[in-house]
Amino acid sequence: MSFALGLTGNIGMGKSTTARLFAEAGCAVWDADAAVHRLYEAGGAAVLPIRALFPQATEAGFVDRSILKSLISKDKSVLTAIVNIVHPLVHADRNAFRQAVTEKILVFDIPLLFETGAADEMDAVACVYVDAEVQRARVLDRGTMSEEQFEQILAKQMPIAQKLAQSDYRIETDTLEHARRQVTTVLEDIERRMQHA
Repeated sequence: MSFALGLTGNIGMGKSTTARLFAEAGCAVWDADAAVHRLYEAGGAAVLPIRALFPQATEAGFVDRSILKSLISKDKSVLTAIVNIVHPLVHADRNAFRQAVTEKILVFDIPLLFETGAADEMDAVACVYVDAEVQRARVLDRGTMSEEQFEQILAKQMPIAQKLAQSDYRIETDTLEHARRQVTTVLEDIERRMQHA
């Protein structure tokens, strides 16, 4: 029997780093963003259905994410259409991962865990967090997006206080060592829960 732990948090909160800590501790980790990348690659399951609706967004057999973003920014209905294509494919990818792995604890790294309803499929949820100033600094220090883009992404995400309130575990990512200690504590608690299940 395996235990499914949903891992979430908002942009710049340290979710990817925390997922890596779970992997280092021996958990099998599924990454929602990586799944979408696979679906958009040449031969990926999302390429043909997206090409059928938005041929200009596919070239050389893959989905061009920058063209897709541009289409979405001009017409909000494009996002709905893409979500309707991609969401079931991501769900299928997640289920295939569940069937394929043998580790006892599976961690599902899903930024929009609550927003998409995926939390309902988890045995427990861990939410990473850090204060808003650190979050903003981390994102803008990457140099990959403007302040305006950061605010747009934040607006689409459920407020972190709400995510924390709905989570079984909270992991503060102020330092790597602190995060690592909390990951260990979470895993010890899950092991106890599994023994008494």
